[in-house]
Amino acid sequence: MSSDKEDPIKSLGDDPQGSEPRVSSENATSALYIDPEKEKAVVRKFDKFVLPQFVIIQILSNLDRTNIGNARIFGFEEDLNLKGNDFANITSLFFVTYVIFEIPWVLAVKRFGANSVIAIAIIIWSAVVLGTGFCHNYGQVVAMRLILGLAEAGIFPALSFLISTIYPRESQGKRIAVLYGSTALAGAFGGLIAYGIQMMGNRLGLEAWRWLFIIEGAISIFIGMACWATLPRSSEEAWFLKPDEKQLMKDRRVRDVAYTGSDEFSWTYVWMAMTDPLVWVAGVSLFCAGIPLFGFGTFLPTIIKGLGFESLKVNYLTIPVYLTGCIILAVVTSISDHLKKRAAVAVCVPVVVIIGYLIPVATSVPGAGFFGMFLCAGVYTYNTLLVAWVSNNIKPDHKRSAALPFFVSIANISGVVSGQVYPTSTAPRYIMGNAVSLSTEFVAGCGIVVIYFILRRRNQVKAKQRAEGVTDNGEIGDKSLDFEYIM
Repeated sequence: MSSDKEDPIKSLGDDPQGSEPRVSSENATSALYIDPEKEKAVVRKFDKFVLPQFVIIQILSNLDRTNIGNARIFGFEEDLNLKGNDFANITSLFFVTYVIFEIPWVLAVKRFGANSVIAIAIIIWSAVVLGTGFCHNYGQVVAMRLILGLAEAGIFPALSFLISTIYPRESQGKRIAVLYGSTALAGAFGGLIAYGIQMMGNRLGLEAWRWLFIIEGAISIFIGMACWATLPRSSEEAWFLKPDEKQLMKDRRVRDVAYTGSDEFSWTYVWMAMTDPLVWVAGVSLFCAGIPLFGFGTFLPTIIKGLGFESLKVNYLTIPVYLTGCIILAVVTSISDHLKKRAAVAVCVPVVVIIGYLIPVATSVPGAGFFGMFLCAGVYTYNTLLVAWVSNNIKPDHKRSAALPFFVSIANISGVVSGQVYPTSTAPRYIMGNAVSLSTEFVAGCGIVVIYFILRRRNQVKAKQRAEGVTDNGEIGDKSLDFEYIM
């Protein structure tokens, strides 16, 4: 059956040739039968009621994290009397708590349910963002950023994990692509909102940058409260499903138990995740790609201003760049879906980004440097392809619920580094930051090659065992004989 019929969304992830796990005839006989048409109808309901909420949450998360870069353009540093590397430190310290608390948040979602845990996280970080608008010194802002990192820590890996529990394996990647597309879209919205507030100027005795934090924080608080009621606790308890549809989701979990594992948590799954070389290589690759990604998200207004553009124009000049990031993401993921070659497409993406960073390093011409930023917007695509590809190759659910935040945590350590590679002392061209981003993107491309050979070797070993007549290798999840890795 074609992927167009399998799923209402057509982009990254549909792979009818090779994406489905192998199922032996013995397993097939004993498996629960689920009507494919009914399953597709249920999936469409999640696309209608849940996925749009995930997009909104992801946009808010990125807006509230990166708005400090927009605030910098209209007086944040001067009004708080920040000196030297203070702004870079504020940016970096966010990721200290962000990295530490990622795994606990995702495990909490698994244990207590998505609606309450995610809603609490949103309300906490929104209150912190709003409070940042009333800060008056460096220490207060540092405290706010540390708490913000704690509250936002689990959002992306938690949403990615929830997607993996809701959607069939072959169609999860496209939804993760939607999350990354939301990240780029958040940059465009952020630039638009910041420009509007900048034009508003000082009101009620508060500077414009303070209103940026206050307004965005207040909006997020209301969304967080709504999420408690509108998000389902789990895929099997969704409020919009009929009783027979809830039963279908339960039956699907039973059917897929060979790959998803039982509902009972065991530290064995955490150990499985942390001792899997695939998880570590993915983490290191995402770490390298994360330096340009986080630097781009926070410092793009700073970089554009350094190219020679007026402060008043900078925030709205970021809008087309971020929108280009969305377009690149959509085009490349469609190509990946069409060619059915995940590694081959993913390894090409860093080339575009490298060229983008090379241009402002090589020339001081403002127009050329600005054009380079459009190419750099491809940073979102690499992470999309890699996270979707690797998460599809990790089973059971408990292993993945530990593996996803674990390798994303390794990756997010790069946020600490990215905050330091664009110091004020290197203004206006910020050659060091762009050169570092260029170099780490190259290493990230090499990581794709390593992952490809790891997965190819594992498939070859299993194929050899099956050829020798082995029917059970005694392993579970992605290590089981019936599971075939997506290449």
